[in-house]
Amino acid sequence: MEARLVEIAQRIRTLREILEIPVEEMAAKTNVTVEEYTRMESGESDFSFTFLYECAKVFGVDLMEIVTGEQPKLSFYSIVRKGTGLPIKRREGFTYQHLAYLFKEKIAEPFLVTAPYREEEQNKPIHLSHHAGQEFDYVLSGSLKCAMEDHVEVLHAGDAIYYDSGKGHGMIATGGEECVFLAVVLKDEEE
Repeated sequence: MEARLVEIAQRIRTLREILEIPVEEMAAKTNVTVEEYTRMESGESDFSFTFLYECAKVFGVDLMEIVTGEQPKLSFYSIVRKGTGLPIKRREGFTYQHLAYLFKEKIAEPFLVTAPYREEEQNKPIHLSHHAGQEFDYVLSGSLKCAMEDHVEVLHAGDAIYYDSGKGHGMIATGGEECVFLAVVLKDEEE
């Protein structure tokens, strides 16, 4: 079991226990079954960005507090130099570099994402995620096959998509090579 996975799971369990939120309620609020939630909270199963994002929202904490155990401290500006974003490995093969992890009270979560090309995924349905808010994705290199519920679009370098992330959405690299894109997750207006 990956040590970092266990640490994040422990923070989630501790916050849930402090706030006295039943497992069943957390499962419902994070859109997973009770069994899936229990496996994730115990560190037996990895979790998606959407799951972490929803946990942070329920607990009323910054996403980085769950991922790193520390509160962001900057409130005026924050610089993240090339290659120094906070790495978050939350989806098989995908790499995420959080580009504003030091800034507190963010209204957006910006990531540099690298999606691997996998031949076996090309003709399968794309897994769809849902989370409150909106999202903006801008392709820097490669091609990105995006499923927006029943619609499929292919984006190339320089293309962008903006969408309601509460609706089903998912993406994979296509075109024979990995895809690098900027993803900006905007929080729900109610947060």
